[in-house]
Amino acid sequence: MITDRIDAITRIPEAYRFATLPAPKSVKIEISPRCNYRCGFCALRNREVQPKWDMDLGLFKKITKQMRDAGVEEIGVFYLGESFMAPNLLVDCIRYLKQEIGMPYVFLTSNGSMAFPEAVEECMKAGLDSLKWSCNAANEEQFEEIMGVSKKLFHRAYENIKDAWEIRQSGGYKTGLYASSIKYDGEQQKLMEALIADKVTPYVDQHYWLPLYSMGAFATQREEELGYKPTAGNQGRLGNLRDPLPCWSAFTEGHVTAEGKLSACCFDATANWTMGDLNQVSFMDAWNSPEFVKLREAHLKRDVTGTVCEKCIAY
Repeated sequence: MITDRIDAITRIPEAYRFATLPAPKSVKIEISPRCNYRCGFCALRNREVQPKWDMDLGLFKKITKQMRDAGVEEIGVFYLGESFMAPNLLVDCIRYLKQEIGMPYVFLTSNGSMAFPEAVEECMKAGLDSLKWSCNAANEEQFEEIMGVSKKLFHRAYENIKDAWEIRQSGGYKTGLYASSIKYDGEQQKLMEALIADKVTPYVDQHYWLPLYSMGAFATQREEELGYKPTAGNQGRLGNLRDPLPCWSAFTEGHVTAEGKLSACCFDATANWTMGDLNQVSFMDAWNSPEFVKLREAHLKRDVTGTVCEKCIAY
């Protein structure tokens, strides 16, 4: 199940509790840095200018070949943006990973609103192993408040989730279908549970709950405005939370922006945690760059004072 894979990445094994590391098992790559939502809890709100350029396919092929040669086994064809904003590129990336370099596992998370059936089926045909939906609003009113966009997209997303299930069933595709939701408090949680039971769980293989992340501390003010209290850093999923230090994000999973920058943080929308430019250096050189090694040393000591991680709400 998808939760087993998540837990395997958020757990730092003994072999990865060093400053200099072998290749991570998993890497997320930002196919498109753009998103049609303006979620109140998302780090993307902190980008002063919305990026216009998606990842260059040639760069994607170069760096993922390096990753596969180094031992990476899982590629997420998303990072911070919504990958269905660039559906043709998304399908090309999946096809390259699965059919040309033999990446064992390719996964994707989407808000669902742009995942129209034709694009979803092309992703499945290309070999996508896992498609997870992010479902975080219980009704139209909350959707407009938190996602910051028209309530029309609220209904479109759930229609696309149902359509994806039917496409997989009729086409006999092997893509796993999953969903996650932020666990809120009180009445809001009751509303979410009712919606998930009606609109989501009938059309996925597994649904699980997440805490409200702090998004690298950047979204904290907005979260407080909305009345929701964030958890520290990125501690994984509810039911198997991890300690904030050392942060697994810097040890077991790579994160690459659409520009080709390797980040140490899974919420880095503002390039504060850039550890290397993959346009200039190889993936493994960036993964074990002097800056990254020094940051991991601080995490292992459980003292990130003076580092880019110091202001994260986790500490």
